[in-house]
Amino acid sequence: MHQLSSTLRHRRQAPKTVVAALFAAVLAAAAWGQFRSDTRLVVLHASVTDRKGKLLTNLNENAFKVFENGQPQQVKIFRREDVPVSLGIIIDDSGSMMTKRSRVEAASVAMVRASNPQDEVFIVNFNDDAYLDVPFTNDLHKMEQGLARIDSRGGTAMRDAIGMSLDYMRQKAQKDKKVLMVITDGNDNASNISLEKVVARSNQSDTLIYAIGLFTEEEKHEATKARRALNELTGATGGLAFYPKDVNDVQALAVEVAKDIRSQYTIAYEPSLQQLDGSYRQIKVMVNAPGKPVVRTRSGYYATPDVDSPRQTASAAPSSGFNISH
Repeated sequence: MHQLSSTLRHRRQAPKTVVAALFAAVLAAAAWGQFRSDTRLVVLHASVTDRKGKLLTNLNENAFKVFENGQPQQVKIFRREDVPVSLGIIIDDSGSMMTKRSRVEAASVAMVRASNPQDEVFIVNFNDDAYLDVPFTNDLHKMEQGLARIDSRGGTAMRDAIGMSLDYMRQKAQKDKKVLMVITDGNDNASNISLEKVVARSNQSDTLIYAIGLFTEEEKHEATKARRALNELTGATGGLAFYPKDVNDVQALAVEVAKDIRSQYTIAYEPSLQQLDGSYRQIKVMVNAPGKPVVRTRSGYYATPDVDSPRQTASAAPSSGFNISH
């Protein structure tokens, strides 16, 4: 198994770290879903749909109730805005993806076009290892060039690619809202990091994860395991997983993800239990509205000191571990 690199080898030079707040300072202080001693806020990004899956975007604050460990919490900030995000698109480049890549690339471009024009996007291709082919940019031409870097071979180290993308997001993201989009066609067979650790880190960092799984009926056992992993990742973070039967459906689904991201509510609450004791805090959001709408948001977080705050300098933050060869 290929050992992950501890240093960066650049295909393209990554931009310098810039730490900037998108929301008010109080929201920036609550980034990564952890407490800070001066604010003690937890930030949630929530999608609300009716029973048919249609997004509901006109609800007011009074319709929402937030619970932590079963106890009602006081909402301090409530917004429904189409805010720019830091978006990472993570694409399987293993050997089995060879015939699917062109449609996946087109879907990725369509997703970016349907997203907020102020979004910043990075592109990661992965097989046995993960490659940062496009550092953060809003230049669509650069994204298309990175997506075209096809080297379909080897295995599937999806969890490692997600873990390194979370590291890169922590170091380089300029936006407070963070999203990863994963497109894969197989079960992870080459990662070093466990699914449990990736789920915990994703949840803790308040990064939404969406996924599209292009699985076939020929390998039902492997497909079942892969679905379970994607469902756990997306469910814990408030994202969604899709499993189209036809690769031609990927583009429409990618655009649907962009719409979901742009239609979310931002909720910040001050938890009644403020001790930083390292315990897991379960989160539940309920909506009181006609039709019994469904809410998606992250399932919880660990109440630990915010040691990986966005205020860290690049030298203080750990390496993302990407292979970024010239």
